[in-house]
Amino acid sequence: MAEVFFYHLTQTTLEVTLRQLLEKSRAAGWRVAVRGQSDALLDQLDRALWAGPDDGFLPHGRDGGAHDGDQPVLLTLSHSAANQPDCVVSVEGATIAPEEIAGLKRAMVLFDGHDATALQTARAQWKALTGAGVKAKYWSEETGRWAMKAES
Repeated sequence: MAEVFFYHLTQTTLEVTLRQLLEKSRAAGWRVAVRGQSDALLDQLDRALWAGPDDGFLPHGRDGGAHDGDQPVLLTLSHSAANQPDCVVSVEGATIAPEEIAGLKRAMVLFDGHDATALQTARAQWKALTGAGVKAKYWSEETGRWAMKAES
């Protein structure tokens, strides 16, 4: 069963952290679904990923296209991503169900540490997933560097 890594964003933006995690996931050979709750945020992330450095091209797509199943990274609202991901990244508090973790190599939850609602949602996700027996790690960047602060 995969672990879920929770990333408490306080120093860097979602776009920067997401790009770093996607690059690492792709380097591991994983297909990734970035699951959000609004088209507006996924469109914003899509633009940010295309605007990355020339030497850091990160192939990805938005769901709803003819080649969704071929995308190494798919930005989606769906709980059944067409690219058959090895890793699911939750943004905006998108749900990751405990039963879907078994089919993944990793799941990640990225949340804004300056948003009280996002903090509450992440805490509820932690409780639901760990309560169902899913192993989880909590990562914080409060010191300016990512450090694991809790494990379940």
